Amino acid sequence: MNQNKAIIAGAAAIAVLVLLYLGYLFLGPNGSASEPLAGTPDTAFEKELLVPGPLGDMALGDPMAPVTVIEYASLTCNHCADFNNNVKPKLAEQYIETGKVYYILRDFPFDPIATAAFMLSHCAGEERYYGFIDVLFKQQTQWAFTQTPMEDLKAIARQGGFSEERFDQCMKDERIFDHVKDVATRGAKTFGVRSTPTFFINGEKVEGAVPWAEFEPLIEKALEGKKIAPEAASGDATPAEQE
Repeated sequence: MNQNKAIIAGAAAIAVLVLLYLGYLFLGPNGSASEPLAGTPDTAFEKELLVPGPLGDMALGDPMAPVTVIEYASLTCNHCADFNNNVKPKLAEQYIETGKVYYILRDFPFDPIATAAFMLSHCAGEERYYGFIDVLFKQQTQWAFTQTPMEDLKAIARQGGFSEERFDQCMKDERIFDHVKDVATRGAKTFGVRSTPTFFINGEKVEGAVPWAEFEPLIEKALEGKKIAPEAASGDATPAEQE
């Protein structure tokens, strides 16, 4: 009898400990519902979005920032160049550099020359990647839409310290080519990217080069934990079939 009582008492004690532990997990140490940590994706879709390509993501800012902005772009897209040259500097200064936004640029080239330009940027290395991206967007008309785009791209590479041999090796690098292709394919098939630029702000899709006056309120809404209304998320974009 005493043995049975001991067993029952022990089981009751374990049950109490389990309930206390579950309460801590779900309610937090203060007994109130715990909020998700900053920088922690809330949904399965957001978690899937954060899975990088084969060679990893090229990112700016704090990965634990409360807002994550993922941009799918093509380096031969003039709307992408407009965003990079006119909106992204403000985003960087006010939100990325202040720890509020974690920014990721993903490859979504629509043509061979855009693929080559992304490959060149990756070959430049992690520290110089965004420097090449900025130059390629700012000088887009000098290489993307010329009669000799590969030669003009090679000229930009030389200005950035690439020898002709290194440039040619980069263009033949199957690992980088496969990375660019895989990122773009996954963007289209898994996340429904059909035009550039396409953004995901904490998992919510925003299509087109939205001007700063409209883009900043979207970031502020995300910082406040609010949903972004679809009607507020529109801008000029380049459809895949038109590039």
